[in-house]
Amino acid sequence: MSHVFPRHTKNLPPMAVGGEGCYLIDASGKRYFDGSGGAAVSCLGHGDPEIIAAIQQQVGTLAFAHTGFFTSEPAEDLASMLAEHAPGDLDRVYLVSGGSEATEAAIKLARQYHVERGEPQRRHVIARRQSYHGNTLGALAAGGNEWRREQFAPLLVDFSHIAPCYEYMLRGDDETAFDYGQRAAQELEDEILRLGSDSVIAFMAEPVVGATSGAVPAVEGYFKRIREICDQYGVLLILDEVMCGMGRTGHLFACDHDDIVPDILCIAKGLGAGYQPIGAMLCTKAIYETIETGSGFFQHGHTYLGHPVAAAAGRAVLSAILERGLVARVQIMGEKLDTALRDAFGQHPNVGDIRGRGLFRGVELVENRETKASFDPTMRLAAKIKNAAFEGGLICYPMSGTRDGRNGDHILLAPPFITTEDQIDEIVGKLGTAIDTALATC
Repeated sequence: MSHVFPRHTKNLPPMAVGGEGCYLIDASGKRYFDGSGGAAVSCLGHGDPEIIAAIQQQVGTLAFAHTGFFTSEPAEDLASMLAEHAPGDLDRVYLVSGGSEATEAAIKLARQYHVERGEPQRRHVIARRQSYHGNTLGALAAGGNEWRREQFAPLLVDFSHIAPCYEYMLRGDDETAFDYGQRAAQELEDEILRLGSDSVIAFMAEPVVGATSGAVPAVEGYFKRIREICDQYGVLLILDEVMCGMGRTGHLFACDHDDIVPDILCIAKGLGAGYQPIGAMLCTKAIYETIETGSGFFQHGHTYLGHPVAAAAGRAVLSAILERGLVARVQIMGEKLDTALRDAFGQHPNVGDIRGRGLFRGVELVENRETKASFDPTMRLAAKIKNAAFEGGLICYPMSGTRDGRNGDHILLAPPFITTEDQIDEIVGKLGTAIDTALATC
């Protein structure tokens, strides 16, 4: 009998015993193509010898040194590498153990920054509906997915949420994409003014929305207008690239596509590629200097900050992404995946939208293509697709609640950066079979 507390007590998973390239292997020897990289984590695939060697070497040298007493060489190296390649003047790096920790740190740093600048009245954070920023209480409060928030709502801080930039559903028939983006961005200024022009700490958003909406990118011009509004009112811009960063969308940092620089940026998942739990919060020189010349102390911390073994893994993963030319490869293979998805599902009667960037793609399912009506959520279409795909040897990331936390279904794909053209055919073929199997029961 297992003593592990599983994610779902009525649906126990098989035992994973190995990984090889883009595949995971269970105890029976069955192979599964990792078409979602777990949750957009395994960007280098499984069993990469260089990453494994880097971890083994670090464990043999220094396994742990608490950051209350020491720094370490791998932490210093990784921070320097990230700062060197980060956009704009993001040049200070706070290493944590995952995405939720990174967003918690970002929220707290943003508040402390304003306090140390003499603006303690700033107390509001604005985010977007259908966003996801993590599962700790602060990160969950920032997130805008009602299903994830519902039972914990009495415990959550009161964050404001504006509409997402979700062109497929929210752009008007008489609007250009640009005009829609400007209208969507205007909601931020309206909310700032409603709350009080000097009362907002930060605005938090994902450049490409991942888990809760299915690889939804903003339209061109949206984030540039968001940046302008934040600057106008002294609001910090926090970008959550936990899922979409580290090369996943065809740029090392996803915000490079939108040609903007945030004040604080969060990364995780692809930074460790699954080999170690690691994430990071990056901030600008100006924010760091405010703390440095003020109290000198960021009132935050976790035991495993800057863990040497995790940092060594992150250093090796980032080196691999850069030295192997994997960001450019993601652009090329991402276009091939997009083409394959459109060829297979572009005219499918129950596929409403195919979207995303790089190797970060979403497929939204609809009951009616013309009206964009979603399936009845009681049909549990996303869960059925996930199960059918898994049975067929494909790991993908279907999810319900795409529209509002309850209605809508999508499939998120985030395969390893080493995926080949033949494997793209495998993904699309197995996904098509899974969709048809699931739809047959609806």
